[in-house]
Amino acid sequence: MQSEENPGTPTPAPPVFPDYRITSLIVGCAIFLEQMDGTVLATALPTMARDFHVSAPAMSAAVTSYLLALAILIPVSGAMSDRFGAKRVFNSSIVVFIIGSMLCSLTKTLPMMVAARLLQGTGGALMAPVGRLVILRTVERRHLVSSMMWTLIPAILGTMAGPPLGGFIVEYFDWRWIFYINVPIGILGYWLVRRYIPVVNSLTQPSRFDWFGFVLCGAGLSCVLFGLELFGQNADMRNGVLLVAMGVAACLAYVWHARRCANPAVDLTLLRIDSFRLSVISGSLMRITQGAQPFLLPLLLQIGLGFSALRSGQLILAISLGALAARLLTTRILRRIGFRRAMVYNGVLASLSYASCAFFQADWPFWLMFGLLTCCGVVMSFQFAAYNTIAYESVPTDRMSAANSFYSTLQQLMLSVGVCCGALILKLAMAASHNSEPSRLNFSVAFLVVTLISLSSTHWHRAFSPDAGHEMSGHRRPGSNAEGSR
Repeated sequence: MQSEENPGTPTPAPPVFPDYRITSLIVGCAIFLEQMDGTVLATALPTMARDFHVSAPAMSAAVTSYLLALAILIPVSGAMSDRFGAKRVFNSSIVVFIIGSMLCSLTKTLPMMVAARLLQGTGGALMAPVGRLVILRTVERRHLVSSMMWTLIPAILGTMAGPPLGGFIVEYFDWRWIFYINVPIGILGYWLVRRYIPVVNSLTQPSRFDWFGFVLCGAGLSCVLFGLELFGQNADMRNGVLLVAMGVAACLAYVWHARRCANPAVDLTLLRIDSFRLSVISGSLMRITQGAQPFLLPLLLQIGLGFSALRSGQLILAISLGALAARLLTTRILRRIGFRRAMVYNGVLASLSYASCAFFQADWPFWLMFGLLTCCGVVMSFQFAAYNTIAYESVPTDRMSAANSFYSTLQQLMLSVGVCCGALILKLAMAASHNSEPSRLNFSVAFLVVTLISLSSTHWHRAFSPDAGHEMSGHRRPGSNAEGSR
């Protein structure tokens, strides 16, 4: 085969990469750090609130600050990996994450924790999306679903280890150890990346990064989320309204800018691709609920129901076990019924599974709550695996970096919005019942309201084409064939 530019010169053979399972598992190990850190922290929130002398809902700032750093900096991840190399950026992000974790363990106040979490989020902002970009550039599309499953195995193990480990540490040691445990895991991940991850070069010449658009986008997201955070803390409402208004204005300015920029920080033209747009919209609605649950559930179990941190961690473990079980079923179910039908029906089940948490009682049998949370983990894990795959179905290879940055930004942003919404709804429910501390009924209201948000995604699931993702899942409708029926 000859090169098009130089007809007499043979085209170089494509690079040979390791088996996609090896690359996927190593990338998953980096995500393991993030998932374990988040689930461990969630279990420790009530104890940290007492040490910082703040109310339990106020601890949402420690969660949203991390997610905010992810949302702001993820758009840079694609440009950095194109310019400096995905492997180098990936390893650097692990180092920053470890440093941020060590600083979190040294904090004495909530503002200090927020600052340390912002630094930790800087590392996390590059870790997961750049790792996913490595997979998108090295794995054939026919293996993409399986690769995503292999990537998520270590991530699921992180979510499984986090809750019981966090409960154990809080119960018998000091909560600060939940951050120290990131250090040896991070060192192992750094070595694995250096040893096994291939050098992944950009498919195109790196373009000039849109710094002006990045500042507009980052400022807009920051103002909106901090404004919502002020609402949730019952702080100065005037400042909250002002921040949200400034954030919306900055976001609108970015939309105007992006239409006139050749290479915007977040490429909004990707929304013209049907499967990408629908996955973004429906997935965003579902992720608001997903973001609220890990914040509300530990508080419900420990404050609303009076469980210990250890017992709370044991119950939250059920969600991770359910997510692990879903990995064994996802590919088969998608092949059998297709993406569209799976997302429509499973989306409703996933929303209702969240609603079940609203009815938990302290005297319920442990096995019953554990079983319900396991089912919740199964259906939610399946739903997000479908979103994360179908989004890239029609995205051209040379736009994968931009699509990955866009999708990851929205993913983290919606999780942040979910935490803010959960804290805000909980605060409003407390104010309506004149409670200084949240009651079980206040938590029930919060869970039911966020459930309605995820249920609204059903409309967008139905908008997918019946044949959406058929090349990835292998699903064929009755009466159709590989060429397509006419």
